Amino acid sequence: MPLPPIDSKVLQENPGFAKLYSTLTNVILHPDGSTAHIPALRERAVVQEELHSHRLRAASHHLIECAIGTAAPPVPNPRGPRPSSQPERHHQWRDGRDLPELPEPLLDLLLMLTALLGAADSLSYDSVELLLSSPPLSDLESLLPDLTALISSSLHASALSLAQLAFTSTNQPRQNQIIPSLPGCHAALQQTHSNAQHSLTKAHLRALSTCRSLLGVYTQCLTSLTRSLEAKHGVIARSLGLRASNVSLLAQHTVVEAKNAYTTLGSELYSPEAMAALQNYAAYLNKAKAQVSRRLRSLQAELEKLSAGAPRDEKIGKTA
Repeated sequence: MPLPPIDSKVLQENPGFAKLYSTLTNVILHPDGSTAHIPALRERAVVQEELHSHRLRAASHHLIECAIGTAAPPVPNPRGPRPSSQPERHHQWRDGRDLPELPEPLLDLLLMLTALLGAADSLSYDSVELLLSSPPLSDLESLLPDLTALISSSLHASALSLAQLAFTSTNQPRQNQIIPSLPGCHAALQQTHSNAQHSLTKAHLRALSTCRSLLGVYTQCLTSLTRSLEAKHGVIARSLGLRASNVSLLAQHTVVEAKNAYTTLGSELYSPEAMAALQNYAAYLNKAKAQVSRRLRSLQAELEKLSAGAPRDEKIGKTA
């Protein structure tokens, strides 16, 4: 798997990381993500060849099992029963195509193999020995040529269907000729899909980078517009601010003048002797107010004591 693409803006803002990424993609790794410098390259090639052989063998077994499973014809041909002297029957493939007339032992062998494909692991050793010693498996050697021909026909039909899907614009004779090129076509399609996915990721990153650049340009436009508005209307705003400050100072000056006028008017209405007498009288009133408050609190305390002692005297009189 190749390395994921990196945004060009990230590489520009981080030169060290850009150098490391360039070394990884151009020197250390191949375009497919595999390592370029391997000390044990020959040993790894041998292991890969063995793995490839095992994969081919497993794929061959799987295809043969699928061909056997799909070659068993469960639907008889509705042409009517054949004479009993002829041991062959005509059937159809599961997709509706006609099968050649097959002998009954071969049909039994197909049905037996189809049933054994999913239950081979669950059979005991004695059951396997019994099946191998009984028809139709006991006749496998004589039926093997016909069985291989039938499986080959099934595989060829499947490959032809796959060729029709892969090359829809090709005529029927040409499709029979391009069946051997199906593995290469599949590998090319996989490579095309991988390249398209990689290109799509790069295009997505380019779109994100373009969107970010567009947002930067939009921010610059807003900044320029704000500065233009400030340059156009800033003088008026500053003038209004200065006027407001002047009005505030005038208000404060008016308050000070009012206080001075009040003081001057008071001094003109009352003489110094009258002012002293008024101050003494105010002090006397405050002192009398304090005395009245203390007297009131003492009277309230005495009243509370009297109200608390009256019920006790009543209780004493009742007990006497």
